[in-house]
Amino acid sequence: MFNVKNINLVVCCFITLFGFSLSASAQMSAFNYGPVISNFGKHAPVMGHSLSEDSEFKVAFDVASTSGAVTLNRKFESLARFINMHAAAGVKKENIRLALVVHGKATLDLLNEASYRAKYNASNPNEPLIKALLENNVQVIVCGQSAAANAVKSSQLIEGVEMQLSAMTAHALLQQKGYTVNPF
Repeated sequence: MFNVKNINLVVCCFITLFGFSLSASAQMSAFNYGPVISNFGKHAPVMGHSLSEDSEFKVAFDVASTSGAVTLNRKFESLARFINMHAAAGVKKENIRLALVVHGKATLDLLNEASYRAKYNASNPNEPLIKALLENNVQVIVCGQSAAANAVKSSQLIEGVEMQLSAMTAHALLQQKGYTVNPF
């Protein structure tokens, strides 16, 4: 049975949830593309927070999972978000050096248009993103062992993607150059 006390509790919860929903919507609308990559990597400003333009980042991202055929790999988009949000926070673009190390099933997300179309009968939704990353000096490396396991040849990869002996090798070499590994 509802009494006045219960009704007040329900109304209070509704107002709290509705207010939270409006607040979350307002925050979500603050997410934008750019300033470096205009079609990928939405991010939101954090008020009162900026970074020195001389800050330097050398970060490797490791991606083994795919989002599925004909779906943009959101883990790849994390690199565009990293570039955009740090540039927007004041870091010079040339001080942001990223590497994308791809292995496992995600290897198939790096197929060039012809190879992807032959496999999935569709355009590769990842190709525009990978090209944007490459244009912004991101090193994109595919694991040679995963390429062999997935029957992918170098000639089938998006132009500019490098093949390394293995993802483990790529990470070891990047660490020798001062790259850290992003845990996300």
